[in-house]
Amino acid sequence: KVLDIPATSQMLLFSTTSLQLRFISPRNPRSLFFNEDVYLGYIPGGRIEIISLDPEVGGIFYIFDIPQNGARPVVERSERCMNCHADDDTRQVPGIAIKSVIPGPTGGSLNSYRREQIGHQIPFSERFGGWHLTSGEEIGHHWGNLIGRLSNGEMSTQKLEPGTLFSWDKYPVATSDILPQLIHEHQGGFVDRVVEASYRARAYLHEGNGRLTNRVHIETLKKTADELVRYLLFADEAEFPRGGIAYDTAYAEDFARHAKRLPNGASLRDLDMETRLFKYRCSYMIDTAIFRGIPDVFKQHVYRRLGEALSVEKPDPAFGYLPSREKQAIQAILRGTLEDLPKGW
Repeated sequence: KVLDIPATSQMLLFSTTSLQLRFISPRNPRSLFFNEDVYLGYIPGGRIEIISLDPEVGGIFYIFDIPQNGARPVVERSERCMNCHADDDTRQVPGIAIKSVIPGPTGGSLNSYRREQIGHQIPFSERFGGWHLTSGEEIGHHWGNLIGRLSNGEMSTQKLEPGTLFSWDKYPVATSDILPQLIHEHQGGFVDRVVEASYRARAYLHEGNGRLTNRVHIETLKKTADELVRYLLFADEAEFPRGGIAYDTAYAEDFARHAKRLPNGASLRDLDMETRLFKYRCSYMIDTAIFRGIPDVFKQHVYRRLGEALSVEKPDPAFGYLPSREKQAIQAILRGTLEDLPKGW
């Protein structure tokens, strides 16, 4: 509650893809909670893990024991977390890592999918391995709620329904819903891309003594901005199943509490869940500290390219999947909620 992280964002995973792997198993899943700035991990019997997103550094990692009898927690900076949270899976910067594996009976990984990838573009068929899902049956094939076994070199899988081997009483809520999973995937992909771009821009500025004069550096940042804008506007979003995806509305209500709305009620946090994740395909993460903190020289590249992508008068074929009405709605929301858009944007 102090960190303003909703309990309804809970996601359970039973694979041992964590620093505290000795505590994690199908009988004792790890729970993750998040908002746009902070991630919190909890394992019954283990320590609390926190990732705080810093606009300049990226992810900062903390760990501490659950305090007893009202004592203050002794919080430690954890460098070991960087072994997984600053490698190829996170673009070599301190960021968010999301795994999809087939765990064995004790939680150890037998197979893995979507290596070195994160974001809403990953097909559902490659996601959720090692995680519990209490909704999302409409998706069809995915790797969630499965446990693997090896026999004569061959792996087989069997269904593991959430709550079969553990008691929900150990967790704040009795859900591990599909909606937090989808938003977490999108958000993690955004964070890692922005942190990587921020590190690159700061390195270039350092080389130029605070100025960006190298033509190669300028072109590289333009290309990086173009890639980020494609992600911002969900250009390669994974295809939704026909008929959409049902979800628990409790987290949807908590997620919407932080929406900045226009007088007509429109917000970047408005959900669709029929054919795509959001009604207006521009990431709500554009209005968070992690984006606001990127170097201004790079941010201006992003805003310029974003304006071109959303142009109705001169439509860009690369963003032809966005109808004119949706582009205009996104423009209105951005103008009404962002405070640092360039003059005349």
